Amino acid sequence: MSALQHPASDAVVTARDLRVWYAGPKGPVRAVDGVTFEVRKGEILGLVGESGCGKSTLGRGLLGLLPEGAARDGSLVVGGRDVLSMSAKEARRLRGGELGMIFQEPLTRLNPLMRVSDHFAETLKVHEPRLPRKEIERRSLEALRVVGIPPTRFRAYPHEFSGGMRQRIMIALTLVVRPAFVVADEPTTALDVLVEAQIIRNLHTLRAEFDTAMLLITHNLGIVAEACDRVAVMYAGRIVEIGDAREVFRNPQHSYTRELLRSTISLETDGLHYIDGAPPDLVAPPPGCRFHPRCPDAMVVCAQRTPADKVLAGGSRVACWAAEERAGVSGLGPHESAPLEREEIGVADEA
Repeated sequence: MSALQHPASDAVVTARDLRVWYAGPKGPVRAVDGVTFEVRKGEILGLVGESGCGKSTLGRGLLGLLPEGAARDGSLVVGGRDVLSMSAKEARRLRGGELGMIFQEPLTRLNPLMRVSDHFAETLKVHEPRLPRKEIERRSLEALRVVGIPPTRFRAYPHEFSGGMRQRIMIALTLVVRPAFVVADEPTTALDVLVEAQIIRNLHTLRAEFDTAMLLITHNLGIVAEACDRVAVMYAGRIVEIGDAREVFRNPQHSYTRELLRSTISLETDGLHYIDGAPPDLVAPPPGCRFHPRCPDAMVVCAQRTPADKVLAGGSRVACWAAEERAGVSGLGPHESAPLEREEIGVADEA
């Protein structure tokens, strides 16, 4: 049974109208603003979007790894329990055991003065304090075997490994406590394509052996096409399209998704395409659809009213007036559906 066929009761994480706001000098920064999705058992959900759209904040917000001055609101259900209604101590117990995270910069997460074996021992003692030493070693070596690190390197220091091997150690440290849900935040950043392929295989092994649900945050659309069951496209703190990864890539509904896919480079690329302008200020985002100042399909209604989520062709859930108009389900009048006059975007706005 594929992840898309799993019943709704298989949802490991369910977010409803989830918000994560930061305190800023000019007012609250709406980094994640009303996000709704779920990740099912054994499913990999890809999360893509431009830098600054809120992807990493969403991933950290799911685990509660936020700085002081940040606030969460909405509903976040993990394993049938609402995390946002828990005490800080109860929520902290979920991290590591049920909720894991693979960070994108292993050298900043691994202690250079500790051997790899000490990292595993520390991790397991925190979450399973009564585990005997032999079992700690057995579990650690098994986790390293899954990601392709030989047992002969168990007592080495982090600096003795390549970048790709350090990233695999981070994956092993996450899976050694067997979490039900993992956030993988840019796990292949700055790695060459061969190591990148190894990391993707490791993530699939993690899913296959432990039935782990995963949120894979990345800029690399090729990784999403290869590794993910579904994909969520994020823009300015909101998910604008979510659906089966292959269907979204084959037939993108939201104008932003289409423009994002057009901006990728392949062997067939004969010219560079980019989206005019830059993502908006999340302290004071534009009214209506937040993409409308940059959207080539923007209509008058796009600058006036926020589009609701609707399931359109192929089963994707989309928040886009233009997509509704193309599908013939918008119900807009002639004035609302008229093309929006876009202001010319200056060089300073694009910087």
